[in-house]
Amino acid sequence: STDGGRNLSLDSIPMGLPMSDPTAWATAMNNLGMAPIGMTGQPLLPDFDPALGMMTGIPPINPMMPGLGIVPPPIPPDMPAVKEIIHCKSCTLFPPNPHLPPPATRERPPGCKTVFVGGLPENGTEQIIMEVFEQCGEVIAIRKSKKNFCHIRFAEEFMVDKALYLSGYRIRLGSSTDKKDTGRLHVDFAQARDDLYEWECKQRMLAREERHRRRLAEERFRPPSPPPVVHYSDHECSVVAEKLKDDTKFSEAIQTLLTWIERGEVNRRTANNFYSMIQSANSHIRRLVNEKAAHEKEMEEAKEKFKLALSGILVQFEQIVAVYHSASKQKAWDHFTKAQRKNISVWCKQAEEIRNIHNDELMGIRREEEMEMSDEEIEDPSEMKETEESALVSQVEALKEENDSLRWQLDAYRNEVELLKQEQGKASRDEDTTKEQQMKLLQQALQGMQKHLLKVQEEYKKREAELEKVKEDKLKIETLLENLKEQESSTSRVCACSQEKECPVEKTLSNSPVKSEREVLLVGIISTFLHVHPFGASIEYICSYLQRLDSKICTAEVEVLMTRLQNTFRQELSGVGASLEKRWKFCGFDGLKMT
Repeated sequence: STDGGRNLSLDSIPMGLPMSDPTAWATAMNNLGMAPIGMTGQPLLPDFDPALGMMTGIPPINPMMPGLGIVPPPIPPDMPAVKEIIHCKSCTLFPPNPHLPPPATRERPPGCKTVFVGGLPENGTEQIIMEVFEQCGEVIAIRKSKKNFCHIRFAEEFMVDKALYLSGYRIRLGSSTDKKDTGRLHVDFAQARDDLYEWECKQRMLAREERHRRRLAEERFRPPSPPPVVHYSDHECSVVAEKLKDDTKFSEAIQTLLTWIERGEVNRRTANNFYSMIQSANSHIRRLVNEKAAHEKEMEEAKEKFKLALSGILVQFEQIVAVYHSASKQKAWDHFTKAQRKNISVWCKQAEEIRNIHNDELMGIRREEEMEMSDEEIEDPSEMKETEESALVSQVEALKEENDSLRWQLDAYRNEVELLKQEQGKASRDEDTTKEQQMKLLQQALQGMQKHLLKVQEEYKKREAELEKVKEDKLKIETLLENLKEQESSTSRVCACSQEKECPVEKTLSNSPVKSEREVLLVGIISTFLHVHPFGASIEYICSYLQRLDSKICTAEVEVLMTRLQNTFRQELSGVGASLEKRWKFCGFDGLKMT
């Protein structure tokens, strides 16, 4: 139809012809039922009649015509298919009725390259089949049956779609109208093992390539494996010991030492070597602590610098805001234009907002510092006492040690002074001035040391006095605790006496054979049951009745309860020999008289 053909784009026209040939272009568009129009939109043939369907005097170009070697791709289902007569050397193919539904096909097998062709003429040969289907692509093999069908295998999968285009065509050999020379072609997908095998091989190859690609990607992102650790020897031990003393190579050496210890290289012969290496590793801790302290110091300095810089920025912000406020006063404000006033007010708001943000930040830093200081100061009172005591003891010990060391230093200085005095007489007059200076310096140092000693002794006395006070407080607290314990013991004795007075009633209750309310209920139910059975009943019969009421009741519990109440229940033996049976009877009325 003409309307359906006009919706086609130029790319969908299945004609591989050059655009410079207007006749061929017009023929191709005529075969599709379209008016021949050039690339510029001008009609190629002005006397074209769309009702004719073909131009007079120009034979239609057939897609299966020898020389062209093209078969159009599948046409969309919403567009009517227009099929033309196909002329071959030995046969002619006539298109099916366009109003009939398209021929049915089976589900396409994976990797299908083989088609089934049915409805062949009886006189059709492989040469004729090749002549018809070689226009669809390279034919690898034709397997013809004695009946009117064959299987054709193509080189590629897309050639099968071209062959399916011929399904429904009527074939005629030459110009003969004999029944053996005619037939209706039915082309369908065929399931071949070779196609499936090739498709599976291709899928496996793609999977291998994907795995290889994935493996390469994983290896690219995988961290490198650590270097192998050397085996232990005396030479390697000395090398590792030297590396442990070097800060740059410490991490490598400590890893080697750890691996050796985990491998079990430590024995009696190598124990000393390993101990020396562990000792050098321990000495590295001091270096790390010093390094951490240096970093903390740097951090504190950086914080201080940041605070100073921030406070300087805030001062400048205050000055800028003061400028804006002074400009907003009436003396200067009246001389500005409206646009200038607007800009000044906007700038003032922005500056105030930024200043407030920076001010909040600085206040937050100061608050954090105050919180840290308060957290360090605030502790539990009990912990404070203990820490104060331990701190006092440690300070006293430290003062003792400092006192001893100062005494030793004083002795050393005295010895040096005496040596200097002895050497003073022997030395020359030129050296007297320098010695006098040294003596003065030593005397000053001695005086300073003596003052420091006096201070230390005073502090020592103060700390001893504080220690005595703390000990006295401890003794007072212990005496208070002992008094409290005595009061508690006296109160507990009074309570025990009062409980003993109340206990006789409970003891009389506890001496009864029935110990709980549940047992009282059991006794009542058993008594009622046995009263109904005057000749008695076995324990199994009684328990079967009770288990209907409560499945948790066991035979042993019931028997123990009944044996305890001898004045209420009595056990009798009845029967002779094999029929001997124990029966329980209710004797509560007789027992009441006896008790």
